[in-house]
Amino acid sequence: MKSPIIVWFRDDLRLSDHAALREAAQRGGPLVCLYVLDERGGGRPHGAASCWWLANSLRALDAGLKKLGQTLVLRKGDAALIIPELAANADTGAVLWLESEVPAQAARDRKVAQALQRAGSEARILRSDLLAKPDNIRNKDGNGLRVFTPFWKRVLSLDDPARPLAAPKTLPPPVRSVASERLEDWKLEPSKPDWATGFREAWSPGENGAQQRLHDFLDGPIKGYATDRDRPDGDHTSGLSPHLRFGEISPRQVFHAAKFAAERQPALARDIDKFLSELGWREFCRHLLFDNPDIDTRNLQSSFDDFPWRRDAKALRAWQRGQTGYPVVDAGMRELWHTGVMHNRVRMVVASFLVKHLLLDWRLGEQWFWDTLVDADPGSNPANWQWVAGSGADAAPYFRVFNPVLQGEKFDPDGAYVSKWVPELAKLSPKFIHHPWDATPIELQSAGIVLGDNYPEPIVDHKAARERALAAYRKTRA
Repeated sequence: MKSPIIVWFRDDLRLSDHAALREAAQRGGPLVCLYVLDERGGGRPHGAASCWWLANSLRALDAGLKKLGQTLVLRKGDAALIIPELAANADTGAVLWLESEVPAQAARDRKVAQALQRAGSEARILRSDLLAKPDNIRNKDGNGLRVFTPFWKRVLSLDDPARPLAAPKTLPPPVRSVASERLEDWKLEPSKPDWATGFREAWSPGENGAQQRLHDFLDGPIKGYATDRDRPDGDHTSGLSPHLRFGEISPRQVFHAAKFAAERQPALARDIDKFLSELGWREFCRHLLFDNPDIDTRNLQSSFDDFPWRRDAKALRAWQRGQTGYPVVDAGMRELWHTGVMHNRVRMVVASFLVKHLLLDWRLGEQWFWDTLVDADPGSNPANWQWVAGSGADAAPYFRVFNPVLQGEKFDPDGAYVSKWVPELAKLSPKFIHHPWDATPIELQSAGIVLGDNYPEPIVDHKAARERALAAYRKTRA
């Protein structure tokens, strides 16, 4: 009789393109499909919005496993203790999982593997989820690349990533003696108050939802993506980021599906190349994390360690609540609160507003996004914040201070995005919707707007804030 096998799921909550699950199916021994909620050993604990997504993704994975005669076993605690103990109790011959390039997870994996090997069980770690291993993208000094364009060229110069694996058609029977904890007992989802209503309206977590998103995107919005992706006033993006974050779909699956679409429709080549470069940026951020485990707390450029950040709890709160008086900033922050995501262009605008208009530490924004984004990624979230702040790798020029009015007028010209998320301004003419303070009293009155009452006046003057930021940056650079 074949020995039982454990497949340890982590940020790879899917059945297809899962090398560990595939190999377990081929080996044929009784199977334990395991997820461990390790809130300390696996790196940063999930934020509140990510916890909501995780709960629903685990349900979806369990439903998929049940169709194959399996079930998902849940355990909470230190994976370095739980997995070896479970392996011993179930008399397993092997534990299989996918490699992680997240430093904290990789360190924990080594502990798990060592404990299993001491106990006489096989620890088999299969290929990671990335398009390219960090060890394969190094400069002549052996360090990771810090500029995106040469990084992405290097990735594309390699052989295409391996073709995705199909999901197993059948799975071995479960090990009946292994009990599972109840997902509800983990209290990952909000109850009182239930702030996730908008999440449920906007998202379908799980592998099926991910595949449907990819199919719908490549069948429609991909056309014009190269030019339209910066517009938040329509359906111009893929919406795949939270699915990628939790591994409900792999980067390889997205890469090959996009390449196939380009072969099928050559006219989409430019749009698909741009889309793949966005996938490449995610990869770039993961490689930065691999080389900089403390990227969420430490400036990648040490010159920023003495930057004169201000302390202003009132301004921070206004930014978090979408009450800055700058409509596109407020729309983005309210979209985030309602749906758990924000359009990427608007993310750059609201981040720039926090660190440059308000001169508040980028880490405050990164922490807020970590808690409120369903796609809060340990690489992309801090790397993007450092990019905007100017303290990171391949950072935006320090003198680039987004003008929220001009950004709104350029990318939301009809005011549709602002009207949706800032309904107080919905009746105002598009001519003034991005700067309502310039509207006449009669125009404001007819739109039902009382500045300083039902919509705030700007909490900071753009021109003065820009000059203040530039002075601070010049001083830091000097």
